[in-house]
Amino acid sequence: MTAATSAAVPAEPIERVGVVGCGLMGSGIAEVAALAGCEVTVVASRPSSARAGRERVEASMDRRVRKGRLTGSQRDDALRRLTFTTALDDLSDRQIVIESVLEREDLKLELFGELDRIVKDPDAVLATNTSSLPITRIGRATTRPGQVVGTHFFSPVPAMPLVELICSLQTEEAVYERSRHFAEGVLGKEVIRSADRSGFVVNALLIPFLLSAVRMVESGFATPEVIDRGMVLGCSHPVGPLKLADLVGLDTVADVAAALYQEFKEPLYAPPPLLLRMVEAGRHGRKTGHGFYEYDR
Repeated sequence: MTAATSAAVPAEPIERVGVVGCGLMGSGIAEVAALAGCEVTVVASRPSSARAGRERVEASMDRRVRKGRLTGSQRDDALRRLTFTTALDDLSDRQIVIESVLEREDLKLELFGELDRIVKDPDAVLATNTSSLPITRIGRATTRPGQVVGTHFFSPVPAMPLVELICSLQTEEAVYERSRHFAEGVLGKEVIRSADRSGFVVNALLIPFLLSAVRMVESGFATPEVIDRGMVLGCSHPVGPLKLADLVGLDTVADVAAALYQEFKEPLYAPPPLLLRMVEAGRHGRKTGHGFYEYDR
């Protein structure tokens, strides 16, 4: 079947899922896919990362069992559907592969070139979990840009209901519909469609807000505690901007801000020096135990 005919012939339901990367986002995507009944293969960069990814998924499922949101048999069945590996070639039979590696364009372009070679199904969706990079640019790293789509999940993936779907100018409408059905009908997420511009919908609004809070701290205008308390009590936000930045990851906030600034050249998108110094110091937020607040790891 060719790309030209794949839009006319209904593709098979997605049951075989590949995930590249098993950090917080990758392991979360793998978890929800396995719980939804999919056979999931997760590719890690090295054996230690694969072990850490499996442990992260197991710990997350165990918490859900303790809270009564999952039964022990559901957990065990889902874990049996999960395979961790370090070989990209193990993704050759996947119907969708979701990339969730570092937010570095060079890394993603190289990876999609490899996935284009490895994944054999002509109807397979090649998806990137980028939070800021243009889908068109990533699609051009392949010979099938019409099969490339952005699937922007939110952290923590098992708890957050939203997925942004982003099509490039070359993404086939059938690929968008197949991806939407997978996110909504299989994973149980809510989907919004975004244009292919850096930051998409959510981060184009969120990142300037977070950066403004960082600048208030940087200038000495207010402490993180005051800023967060003001936004929670004064604007009914469930969490303040600096605690949210810690949760997202300050390194991720800085990367998305840099991508937004590169595309739009708007000063409000430029990452403040304080944010850059914190990232350079390894203070990435909750995941490292220290950001604008300290956390028990």
